[in-house]
Amino acid sequence: MTATPTARVVSRRGLLAGGALAAGGAVTGGAVVAAATGDREAGGRPAVAAPSPVAAVGALVEPFHGPRQAGVTTEPQAHGAFVAFTLRPGTDRAALGRLLRLLSDDAARLTQGRPALADTEAELGLLPARLTVTFGFGPGLYRAAGVDDRRPPSVVDLPAFRVDRLQPAWSGGDLLVQICADDAVTVAHAQRVLIKDSRPFATVRWVQQGFRRSPGVEPAGHTQRNLFGQLDGTANPRPGPPLDTAVWVPDGPAWLKDSTTLVVRRISMNLETWDLLGRTDRELAIGRRLDTGAPLTGTAEHDEPDFAATGDDGLTVIPDFSHLTRAHVTDDRLKILRRPYNYDGTPTPQGHADSGLIFAAYQADITTQFLPIQRRLADRDLLNEWTTPIGSAVFAVPPGCPSDGWIGQQVLG
Repeated sequence: MTATPTARVVSRRGLLAGGALAAGGAVTGGAVVAAATGDREAGGRPAVAAPSPVAAVGALVEPFHGPRQAGVTTEPQAHGAFVAFTLRPGTDRAALGRLLRLLSDDAARLTQGRPALADTEAELGLLPARLTVTFGFGPGLYRAAGVDDRRPPSVVDLPAFRVDRLQPAWSGGDLLVQICADDAVTVAHAQRVLIKDSRPFATVRWVQQGFRRSPGVEPAGHTQRNLFGQLDGTANPRPGPPLDTAVWVPDGPAWLKDSTTLVVRRISMNLETWDLLGRTDRELAIGRRLDTGAPLTGTAEHDEPDFAATGDDGLTVIPDFSHLTRAHVTDDRLKILRRPYNYDGTPTPQGHADSGLIFAAYQADITTQFLPIQRRLADRDLLNEWTTPIGSAVFAVPPGCPSDGWIGQQVLG
């Protein structure tokens, strides 16, 4: 099959050889972004989904108890905080049991719109706004508890990648608490309660706070956009058996069944140099159209890419160095669930952005699913010209718990 690519401002070979800036300098222009049309009302006007009433958004509740933890396959909320802890010396198995009983009780109450016990700002705990609290265990927690034989084998520090510039301020951790809700005040309050109750057992190692579109801005199910403007998560496994196969451990001992693993990567995005690219070159680097998210060989976001299609110049329409090509996976068992959040910090005195992505990837096994993708990306993904991983951490996400139990009971029991 032969397809004709969009006109290119910078040559493909120039991009691969020396990067867009070296090949062509500052690139201008590109087409103006077309507004998404979707379904239309009579008269040709775009149909707009009715916004959710504000009171309804605040009152929405996600379950806390169950065989699997919430906050993994839950429809992503607008605000997220990832809080990693370092265990204090002497925090052993018994102490961890006390800590996790306490945090599980806090989370169970707050997610249902009830203040935590001894909550000093009880009024802030009344609007859950789809709050979820998800717990992850780092390798150090298993060692401290003396149960390293119950640690999923793939939950170890990732190998070094040549593109990494990792900083201790954003890496590692013994215990992770992921807090997500459709309201920033709800997230902030839950974060404070959980940190306060952790103080006798652990210290805060790092906190990463991020955001997505707010509820009602787009219909549910829309793919997230990152700060490069690209759709991020198009290739996620489909709901149902494909998602279950990719994310959850289907069987095994009590501490393993219905668990998953989490990789958190903090990725700095150089928006200043990305701004210098024209639209065509951005799309070549990604392998998808920015407006629809469609592969360069298709017309809709979820069209299958045709990596063999060539243009009039004899080159493949989708470059072999594009992010789409390097990240592409067809086997549901080997896919990962991307649940990213944008971050946007204080600009430098020169006005340069401190922006990027909190890339949260869930999968049943890090070794067989995440690592092969990351190796391909580190090897030849052109987006590496504008992105730098500056933080990395891995966690096991243990099974959920019944209403009379607590998170981690199967691991520590």
